[in-house]
Amino acid sequence: MSRRRVVVTGLGMISPLGTTAPECWSALLGGRAAVATTPDSWRRYAEPTSTVWAPLPPIDWAARGIGRIEQMQLDPCGMLAITAAAEALDDAGLAAEPADPRKHTFRLPHAPAERCGVFMGTGVGGISSFFGNVANHLLAPLRPGTDSRPAGADHEPLPPMPARFSPYAVPAMMPNAVSALLGIRWSLGGPNLTFAQACAAGTVAVGHAFRSVASGAVDVALCGGAEYLGDPYGGMFRGFDVARTLAAAGDDPRRANRPFDRDRTGFLFAEGGAAVLVCEEADAARRRGARAYAEVVGYAENFDGYSIMAMAPSGDRIAAMVAAAIGDAGCTADDVSYLNAHGTGTAVNDEIESAVIERLFGRRPLVAATKSLTGHCIGAGGGIEAAVTALSLFHQTTHACHNLEHPIRDLRFAREPGPCTIDTALTQSFAFGGHNAAVVMRRVG
Repeated sequence: MSRRRVVVTGLGMISPLGTTAPECWSALLGGRAAVATTPDSWRRYAEPTSTVWAPLPPIDWAARGIGRIEQMQLDPCGMLAITAAAEALDDAGLAAEPADPRKHTFRLPHAPAERCGVFMGTGVGGISSFFGNVANHLLAPLRPGTDSRPAGADHEPLPPMPARFSPYAVPAMMPNAVSALLGIRWSLGGPNLTFAQACAAGTVAVGHAFRSVASGAVDVALCGGAEYLGDPYGGMFRGFDVARTLAAAGDDPRRANRPFDRDRTGFLFAEGGAAVLVCEEADAARRRGARAYAEVVGYAENFDGYSIMAMAPSGDRIAAMVAAAIGDAGCTADDVSYLNAHGTGTAVNDEIESAVIERLFGRRPLVAATKSLTGHCIGAGGGIEAAVTALSLFHQTTHACHNLEHPIRDLRFAREPGPCTIDTALTQSFAFGGHNAAVVMRRVG
């Protein structure tokens, strides 16, 4: 049975570089990397090894359609997903009409609900809500004036916490909320799936959306990833910091994030982000006059089975996965002209990934590392990189690998932003646990 062609018709993106896809794309091409010193308040709880991160820009949630009540009910991860999805649907020309104004829900009049699916990835879902509500649960009895507050003066001030334990704590914490919220908001009745393959989650979600549209299970799919890792205590940051995976600030924090460079020290922790792609059956998209950023033509995933925190040193499982993705696309390694690498900036990961790229492709494809500018958005990273890959194909241009001065391997890294010829592109992700995934896209022309 032949499979249907699948195109990307809409993009929505939020990252430390901007709050819309055009803002993020412009910042990437302009080399405007995201980096800042971590909040001073975090040092109340621990003295970190790393002192830099990539915070999100301020977001006016109300201006993006999320009202005051919803802001109280939802975790920022869910709000990021909703905001990116709304942008992607508008960008795709799939105008929504109100379904239930009281619930603030919509419907897509030109797409049957049962033929629309949602496929989203996240690493830890509503971890911010978890931290906040647990803090309230543990510390609220210690507020001044409560019976359990010890008598006496000069008590240490309590850490920040919500004023109350939220009745929406459980749905806000659920990882599957990033998918469920999109299905509810746009009244979508098709498959609604959440993928939690850590740093590969967004790529896995795009891959499964592609398969679902290609097989005929759905006609339209919202897919990508969302993550929010900010909290008042720096808890998630500390988890990576004590594992010695984060970039060191050095003398110049702006140079801290440097994937594939000889002097890399770790990855730049990002506060969060989201990317949503609208994938559609190509003939239906063409009939309604939709613009196609790229065609999705292949996908593969596999598992290292080696370590919960480290890649298998041989890189053999990664190489097998990439070869399978290329084969699924019906092309060969010689056809791939652009590769958006996982490129975290950690010593071991970059060494193994670059060795696999050299083994499979030599110096043929142009290699970009989006995380060199955005920082590492964990479960949102694969979705962001898939969106960037689609934009690179559409605009026939690429951003540079930021801070790459002494490459660890003789590959064709993108050293400057600018025009390039890209016909077939691959974006790949690897994750704690051993999850490997890659999506192949092709220029529409």
